[in-house]
Amino acid sequence: MPTNHQQEELWRKDAKNWKLGLFYHNKADQRIIVEKRNPAFGITFNFAHGKTYLYLLGMLLFFGFIVFVITYFGK
Repeated sequence: MPTNHQQEELWRKDAKNWKLGLFYHNKADQRIIVEKRNPAFGITFNFAHGKTYLYLLGMLLFFGFIVFVITYFGK
């Protein structure tokens, strides 16, 4: 029986968990942020996890607010 870390590595390396080779999608994996297939390329989100979309929305709203403040008050 693989350990938790070993199972996560198997999921991460499995090509079936990657849509178009870019988007990690694994319902069995409860992590929100995972390393990319090649860890040297950084991290990505688990798009099968519902909270991923909340994080993306939060980041979009945050950066949209920053752009709004700069454009509105920067004159």
